[in-house]
Amino acid sequence: PSSCSLDLSFTEIQSKIIANPSVFLLSFIPECPPLGLESLRVQDTQLRASSFQRHGLGPHRGRLNIQSGLEDGDIYDGAWCAKYEDQNQWLEVDARQPTLFTGVILQGRNSIWSWDWVTTYKVQFSNDSIAWKPSMNGTKEAVFEGNQDVETPVLAVFPEPTVARYIRINPQTWFENGTVCLRAEVLGCPLPDPNNIYTWGTEQESTDKLDFRHHNYKEMRKLMKSVNEDCPDITRIYSIGKSYMGLKLYVMEISDNPGKHELGEPEFRYVAGMHGNEALGRELVLSLMQFLCHEYKQGNQRIVRLVKETRIHLLPSMNPDGYEMAYKKGSELAGWAMGRYSYEGIDMNHNFADLNSVMWDALELETDKSKLINHYIPIPEKYTSEEAFVAPETRAVISWMQNIPFVLSANLHGGELVVTYPFDMTRDWAPSEHTPTPDDSFFRWLATVYASTNQVMSNPDRRPCHNEDFLRHNNIINGAEWHTVPGSMNDFSYLHTNCFEVTVELSCDKFPHASELPTEWENNKESLLVYMEQVHRGIKGVVRDKDTEAGIADAIIKVDGIDHHIRSAFDGDYWRLLNPGDYEVTASAEGYFSNRRMCRVEYDHYPTICDFLLTKTPKQRLREILAKGGKIPKDLQLRLRALRMKKLRATTKAINRRRARERRARAL
Repeated sequence: PSSCSLDLSFTEIQSKIIANPSVFLLSFIPECPPLGLESLRVQDTQLRASSFQRHGLGPHRGRLNIQSGLEDGDIYDGAWCAKYEDQNQWLEVDARQPTLFTGVILQGRNSIWSWDWVTTYKVQFSNDSIAWKPSMNGTKEAVFEGNQDVETPVLAVFPEPTVARYIRINPQTWFENGTVCLRAEVLGCPLPDPNNIYTWGTEQESTDKLDFRHHNYKEMRKLMKSVNEDCPDITRIYSIGKSYMGLKLYVMEISDNPGKHELGEPEFRYVAGMHGNEALGRELVLSLMQFLCHEYKQGNQRIVRLVKETRIHLLPSMNPDGYEMAYKKGSELAGWAMGRYSYEGIDMNHNFADLNSVMWDALELETDKSKLINHYIPIPEKYTSEEAFVAPETRAVISWMQNIPFVLSANLHGGELVVTYPFDMTRDWAPSEHTPTPDDSFFRWLATVYASTNQVMSNPDRRPCHNEDFLRHNNIINGAEWHTVPGSMNDFSYLHTNCFEVTVELSCDKFPHASELPTEWENNKESLLVYMEQVHRGIKGVVRDKDTEAGIADAIIKVDGIDHHIRSAFDGDYWRLLNPGDYEVTASAEGYFSNRRMCRVEYDHYPTICDFLLTKTPKQRLREILAKGGKIPKDLQLRLRALRMKKLRATTKAINRRRARERRARAL
């Protein structure tokens, strides 16, 4: 259930449990959610321990799925580890209010150097942290089975759920070659406060009436269909392909003219679920569909303008096979990696063509810099072959990118709180190194827009998720500076298409419990909206033939000082994302003379219109006339003759200069 706070009073629940525990528990008590050790809803000050080896292995690190750094011994180790190896050690959680505790999930220590986990443990409860009562199994003190490895979460359900404020996990045995270390989550339903003395604030609940729960494939499809039926005039569902297991990759299009690219209207996309176990992005995209539909119908002017001026594409699940694996295990029991990869075992965020190396190799080998390509870099043939180890999901997304002239995108991930921007890959294959794109300033703006409006990222008092403190980077970072990722979707999108894309790491918890989805929606709602609005920054226009006024496809748009060009779409329209400022912009196309003009980008939320009219070159006009079998006009004949004479004179001068150099060389 999404919410498990019980309506009975503290004393009523206590009396019912004491009077007839088996009947009450079986017929009444719901499945209680996690308290929030993994999601950080439980604060560090709510965790205590009998002892700990050092600060990096303190009680604040005893959180389910917490990840350590590459080196042991720093302040970011991967578990709580007791200082002593005896049966008197404990990890204590203060729920800060009466809570019906129903279970514990245990995990070993995350480390690439150490193997530590607890194999059996006991549990105690208290209302004052002084007097403790053990969890009982009938007349005996309950002993719970722990872990058999470091990563697999193991759930223990209490034989008798207990109402208390405090809970302790008390290890009894542990891996014989390791020590007392654990990561944990506690399951419990908050109860009404009997004395109203606890003043801890509650989390923000959403007032939006959305379907806040985790949706498997069938439920996702049903929800999308429901949105389409509610808003048929502005929505369309289509599939871009299938997963390895045959599940369709559904996209929801939201536009005032669905199914059609409108001249001058930019195309935007959100992609979620690239890693199947990072489920929050999937649910946020599904919530966004519902929200846009509802608010458009209600006449919300911000949403109406966004829908009318933007063609929005929402892909909630790029890796449906991986999601189904994680979903079946559950939000807390899937661990850190189950469902991350495709059914074939492919990490899709490393599965796109490495165009960075293609570009950088060309920079080193080509002596004539004018011949270098800085955009629309072609995909190597070896990548497109049927034998290439490329997921069908990746191929489907690439085809989608090539068919629609996307301008802006975000790739929604989970497991951290940060926004990363290209390049994601280091140039020299170093593990990490700042590697900016020519559009670095605009990418930093895009990342800042999302991070600064996210309610959790923008909180200066929040603690780091795992082993990186991104607050010191203002919650944004160049992807390659964090860790190198060859073959990322962000880099591919930038180098192969016109589309700018960032990655948003949405939460510390990859697969938050359904009870946390309303809060996560409120944390991200404004960020999702304001990021979409950035597609209208910079300049846009149409490149046309001066004579026919027809749009020119594939015209190159070059901005002085930025070594990355973009191209016009099928109808000649283009969009160039830019920060405020004055720019010299050149439009060029094969068979046309280039046209250059100054374009000023203001601080407004609207793009500057910069249209271009291009004139055909005489050679292009001649080709078209000859292709039609027509007669060459006299004025064109004269211009062609003048061009030939100009070329002949230039050639003659070059020959004369070469001969003069040869004569001087012989004389010497």
